[in-house]
Amino acid sequence: MLAKYIQEANTDYRRIRQRIPLGPLRTEADYNRAVSVLDEILDEIGQHETHPLADLAETLGLFIEAYEDAHVPYSDSSASEIVRSLMEEHALKQSDLPEIGSQGVVSEILSGKRDLNVRQITHLAARFGVSPAVFMPVPKKSSKRPSPRRRVAD
Repeated sequence: MLAKYIQEANTDYRRIRQRIPLGPLRTEADYNRAVSVLDEILDEIGQHETHPLADLAETLGLFIEAYEDAHVPYSDSSASEIVRSLMEEHALKQSDLPEIGSQGVVSEILSGKRDLNVRQITHLAARFGVSPAVFMPVPKKSSKRPSPRRRVAD
């Protein structure tokens, strides 16, 4: 009985893999395809974290993140520095980014007084043709070692 389920799962997985790069990304083409599919999924689900495709988006995001960790140079730049750099590269002014917010909101983002939200990151990634991960803060790794677990006597 289990063998039958595994065989069915194998068939379904192959069919899904033809449309969605659901697995380790080994080439830049795989990566670009995964980012494109993730963008389409995110357009579909919007802000609905309970959407049936939300788990698929998260899983695909993990494969993209793993590829980026291995192949994309790390930047110490903050989101505000990246936005400023992209604006300079494209000769844009604060008022040229109305999808982010008012000129005052853009100013607060550029000065580091305000963080980008998911909607703003989505718009910036689409406008500049980059992965949303470019604007995400990179968590600082703790230098503390976790303390060993101690068994409590009964």
